[in-house]
This record gives sequence, C-alpha cells and structure tokens, in this order.
Amino acid sequence: MAGDKATSRAVEVHIDSIMAADTNEGIDTRLASMTPRLAALPFGYSTYRLVSRQHKKTMCGRMVAFTLPGGRILHVSPRRIDRDMIAMELVLFAGERPEMSTELKLPNHASLILGGPRYEQGMLIVFVRADAADGPAPSIAPNPATAVLGTPPLQ
Repeated sequence: MAGDKATSRAVEVHIDSIMAADTNEGIDTRLASMTPRLAALPFGYSTYRLVSRQHKKTMCGRMVAFTLPGGRILHVSPRRIDRDMIAMELVLFAGERPEMSTELKLPNHASLILGGPRYEQGMLIVFVRADAADGPAPSIAPNPATAVLGTPPLQ
C-alpha cells in the first residue's frame, strides 16, 4: 500500500550547528555552499563558524536525538512522507525541560533554520535537513524556513 510505504521509508537527518557572532571573522570556508542562505538571514552577524556537523539515519515513526553545542538536545521524529513532503516533529530540550516543540512539513532535501539560543560570543544557528530515501531531489533549491528560538541576539 502507498500509505504503508510512506510511513516505513528511511530518512537521513542532517544537523549543522553554526555559531553566529559579530567578531568580523567572516564565513567559515566549510560553509561555502551555505553562504547565500547565511547572508540572507535577518540576524546580520559578521561571523559564521561551523561548530558541528551530524547526520543520522532513521525510519518514519522513529526519533533520533542530536546533542547540540552548549548541551541542548534536539529530537527529530520523521512521521510520514507524502509525495515530496516530510512531516516531522522537532523537540529541543535544555536538560530534561523542553524549550520548543513543533510539527512541520519540510520538502524533501530542504532545510529548516533554527536561530537561537545564545552561544559563545553570539548565538547558535541550527540547520535541520531531511532526506527521504528514494525521493526526488527538488529541481529548484527551496528557500529554507526560518524560526527564531530562545533569547534575542546579543546587542
């Protein structure tokens, strides 16, 4: 059945954690492919440095956990895949306390950008990308969705 296939497909979740600050150090060369997206963000920082890059494979219906810089935990639970959209739940924890919970649909191979919380001299920006197995790549790179979490950027 098509519904069974949609809920049993493999999904690879990618998490890029980036420190954004006003230290005039430019953009980390490891983020070259993300430069246009970073420049378009409303945060206006002068420095973007890749802090960690993680990826894990899972199946729809199974949660994967990522430890973010600064000790927060991000749970990502792909729920189902409908055509080129991946329905998922994200929960961000500080210790055992959930700080944010959201359900969303993200186009296959697209990124969601989470801004905040404070980290080092600035803030942590987290790119969440989900890639469903056997799914077609979009012909035009979609604009990433942006959500700002936690405290406002340092002044």
